[in-house]
Amino acid sequence: MKRLSVRDSKPQDSLWLSFEGVFEPRTAWESELEPFFQALEEYADGWMPDVAEGKRRRKYGRAAIWKALEEKRDENSTSIVLRRTEWPSLYLWPRLELPPLPPQLRIMLEVKPLSFFEEAERCRNLVEMVRAWASRYLVSHAVAHSNDDVALTGFPDFGRDKETWYRDGFDKVYEVFWLNVFGPRLVETVGRERMLSTPAWRVEELPNGCVLLVTWPTVTDFASDEARLAQARAHAHLRPDLSFDTVLRTLRERSATLAPVEPRFQPDVAPLLSRVVDYTASHERQRKIAEFNAWQPPEPEEWRPASTALVPDVDSLERALEHYGHLAEHLVALLHKQVPSVFDETPESLTDVDFYFWREDFPKSRLRENIDAHAVPAIGAYLGEVLVRNLGGRWIPRQRLDEAQVLVGNRVWFPFVRARHYMSSCQALLDYSLTWLYRVAARHRP
Repeated sequence: MKRLSVRDSKPQDSLWLSFEGVFEPRTAWESELEPFFQALEEYADGWMPDVAEGKRRRKYGRAAIWKALEEKRDENSTSIVLRRTEWPSLYLWPRLELPPLPPQLRIMLEVKPLSFFEEAERCRNLVEMVRAWASRYLVSHAVAHSNDDVALTGFPDFGRDKETWYRDGFDKVYEVFWLNVFGPRLVETVGRERMLSTPAWRVEELPNGCVLLVTWPTVTDFASDEARLAQARAHAHLRPDLSFDTVLRTLRERSATLAPVEPRFQPDVAPLLSRVVDYTASHERQRKIAEFNAWQPPEPEEWRPASTALVPDVDSLERALEHYGHLAEHLVALLHKQVPSVFDETPESLTDVDFYFWREDFPKSRLRENIDAHAVPAIGAYLGEVLVRNLGGRWIPRQRLDEAQVLVGNRVWFPFVRARHYMSSCQALLDYSLTWLYRVAARHRP
């Protein structure tokens, strides 16, 4: 049973929900959680889960859910993951914390993409679902909003150190999101009358003393100036110690950070940079695009005019070429599972290799002595073999690897020197990419 993952799809914003409520631990799970699932099934408009995961994956259903919860139970908690097999993708994680911990129902929900909720009726159904949950399970705090925008707020600690965060929790209104449920403690801290008079699209006192607050009819409009004004008015009302202008300026800055930026990458390295951008968290994507638009890779320095090439100083040209081939095969052996195209020794495989090493933070995540002893020689030899195979290059062997050259047109290139520069840091994987050197070498070939 193949299910969609919110992590596997392309980087884009999603709807994100966090909910913390209290449940009765002395009651059987089935009866205590029934209201949760009833509300989910009634209001999950187009994004209902069809897969339940415990220790194994099962088709969604009550029997599967109770079985999964039992499988995952440990001494103080149990949880399951609910997903979908069709668009939109879903991650729904209900977790029960059991005595001796304070009994809590924690819910984390993500539906991707956020654009799925552009219809007001879908947003209304989501609000009604959260209202039903919050009326049944007394909450301390619950929110639903754009996942990207939440990431920019620092939720849930909002910049506090862990000790302060664990001690104080949601002791004041640090942010107002699109949908909010404030528990009785926070309502009393703010003042119930002030809370209920908040200028917002919907403000409702729930039977258990919680207050539901929704700033705007649809969550997909969160970054519009009208929605930001509504968000700022509500936040400044609930926190009279804050300046409305300051709150609004911060919200507008977040909108600007998330505003789409058109990629204008250096063409030779655009395929590599596009993959780096696609791997970047979606809330950082636009900033990364702007950064790469302004960035130019430094011109390769690992070359000399062909007229100044070092002459071979090895005893046997044939054995030297075999040695370079064996070194290149070491890279193929290292990467063939993660980068299947490495077998091809093409310009495209260089880009795949570049991206793999960047994604793995290879210069930081591996031992430096192993990088210098094994990775650098393998990468240099592989780069040299690609130059020979695809650009008609010719090895000029030397006893020292750093002096070995590949003649392409009127230049000789030093692939092992390039590999050493390349592996010096994670940023160097982009500055000294194998892709970039190859493209420059190709341009200078007659």
